[in-house]
Amino acid sequence: MLSTNESMVIDWFANSSPAPREELVHLARLAEQAERYEDMASAMKSVAEKGRELGVEERNLLSVAYKNFISPRRISWRLIAGIEVKMNDTNDRKRANIKEFRQQIESELQKICTEVQNLLDDHLLKNARSDESIIFYYKMKGDYYRYLAETSIGNDRGVIIENADRTYSFASKSAEEKLACTHPIRLGLALNYSVFLQEIKNESSAAISLAKAVSSTAVHVQSTQ
Repeated sequence: MLSTNESMVIDWFANSSPAPREELVHLARLAEQAERYEDMASAMKSVAEKGRELGVEERNLLSVAYKNFISPRRISWRLIAGIEVKMNDTNDRKRANIKEFRQQIESELQKICTEVQNLLDDHLLKNARSDESIIFYYKMKGDYYRYLAETSIGNDRGVIIENADRTYSFASKSAEEKLACTHPIRLGLALNYSVFLQEIKNESSAAISLAKAVSSTAVHVQSTQ
C-alpha cells in the first residue's frame, strides 16, 4: 500500500501465517470502526485475492475501504490544484513547491486507482458469478477510471475518459437488462455515470437526461406496486 507508516494490518500479516478469510473480514470491520481505511483496504484486498466470489458484505467492505482510502486524496488534490491556479503569479519557488505537492498527491491517487483496477481485472470480475456482483464491479471500475480522469491531462486523459465511458455504458446496459429499476446498484450506477458525464465530459444535457430517466422510471415503478 502507499503509506510508509506502520500499519496494524501490515504488521499483523508480517508476523503470522496467511489469515483465514473470516479473520481478514473481521480485521476489515475493526479497521473501519477505527477509521483506518488503508488497513481496511489491505485486509479486503487479501480476501479478494483468495479466489472466491465475495459475499454482499465483503463486497461492500471492499468498496467502502477503497472509497474512504482515496477520498481524502481527491479532496486534497482539488484544494491544491485550486491554490496552484490562484498563486500562478507568485514566485517560482512557491509555484514549484505547489506543483511538487500536487504531483505527489496525483501519484498516490494513481497508485490506488491502479491497484483497484488490477484487483477488479485479476480477481473480482473473474470470480464474480451473480449479475449483481458483475454490475457492481463494472460500476466500481468506471468510478476508478473517473477518479483517474479527474487528475490526468493530455492524451492519457482522453484514453482514460474513453475507458470510463465504455465501462459505465456496459454496466448501464447490463443493469437495464438484469436489475430492477429500483435496485440500489442500478440507481447508484446511474448517479455516478451522470456525474461522470457532467464533471468529466462536460455533457450537462446527457447527464441530466440520464438522471431524470432513471429517477422517473424508479418513481413510476414504486407508485404502481
